[in-house]
Amino acid sequence: MKLVLEDGTTMTGRCFGAPRAVSGEVVFNTGMTGYVETLTDPSYRGQILTITYPLVGSYGVPAPRQAGSVDGPYEADRIQVQGLVVQNYIERYSHHAAVRSLGAWLASEGIPAITGIDTRTLTRRLREVGTMKGWLFPAEMDLDRVKRSAEAVDMREDVFRLVSPREPITYEGGPLKVLLIDAGAKDNIVRSLLRRGVTVVRAPFHAPIAELAEAADGVLIGNGPGDPKDLGQLIAAVRGLLGTYTKPIFGICLGNQILALAAGGDTYKLPYGHRGVNQPVQDLLSRRCYVTSQNHGYAVKHESLPAEWEPWFVNINDGTNEGIRSRLRPFFSVQFHPEATPGPEDAGYLFDDFLRLCGAMKGSADSRLKAAGTASADPRPTSTAGRS
Repeated sequence: MKLVLEDGTTMTGRCFGAPRAVSGEVVFNTGMTGYVETLTDPSYRGQILTITYPLVGSYGVPAPRQAGSVDGPYEADRIQVQGLVVQNYIERYSHHAAVRSLGAWLASEGIPAITGIDTRTLTRRLREVGTMKGWLFPAEMDLDRVKRSAEAVDMREDVFRLVSPREPITYEGGPLKVLLIDAGAKDNIVRSLLRRGVTVVRAPFHAPIAELAEAADGVLIGNGPGDPKDLGQLIAAVRGLLGTYTKPIFGICLGNQILALAAGGDTYKLPYGHRGVNQPVQDLLSRRCYVTSQNHGYAVKHESLPAEWEPWFVNINDGTNEGIRSRLRPFFSVQFHPEATPGPEDAGYLFDDFLRLCGAMKGSADSRLKAAGTASADPRPTSTAGRS
């Protein structure tokens, strides 16, 4: 099996997945565990994933989940990556919940994988040059033929439809209702809301957003793959909401970028992105720091935000934006994953803050007296209450 980058870098190893040719952007993730969750994260659709931790596969893979469910640890109903690159693959797994090896799972879904690669050298190359297109293919195949025939995902249009539902899906959970806009949202966002007693309406990015939002108590814009600027239809729909919507809007990852673009801000591509479970961020309001799980290749430009918007979180490593919020309305978003799987759950309180605000504003709408008594309150989360 071979991995070839567009700059000519060539690495050879052994196949432990499906022996087929694929192409895609080569990215790396620094997490030590969680390959089941990572491989099924829709944000990786169309990409060849390198796992930097040197031993992969030791705890196997659990049984497939029931069709139509959102049960963990899976983040989608199929593997999302184009291919997988590891240093040392462990075939003999040991875990009480495992029923199959990582290689068997990959092969069953037609995903090629290569082991025996010096992932430290590969990661250094990607950090120096930036993420690059690559080709993963059986060693006996001719590279020129591979470049013509390798399976790839159209990252401008098709990728978003591949990772979103065809029509809205409702998950009953309680009296409070949240609209989840899905352009590749992780299933644990749904699970996180259901655990908090919320009914979730999961709608594709091309659905009638304004109509669905009016019937909900709040809107959550989920994560997803690709360049946010390619989602012009969704950006326009969210921009329309910002002008008239009075209920809370919360964005996660891609949702942070979509909210910024809809507000009039700008985004740009990072050299090699943030993909791992140990990214430190700082809340610019409370000055508290959190360790977060992240998976994104684009970021919001701080300086592009309109006057009525402000940065909320910042990445401590490189100073990039990790969240924004409106100065006037209950609209806010974060670049990291408060529903982290795998990763730290430090930021899970953001769901509680969002839902508390949804509930308070729902109650206010139902009671004029209560609305008058809370009219002067700041309708945005402060990210400080109730935490030590």
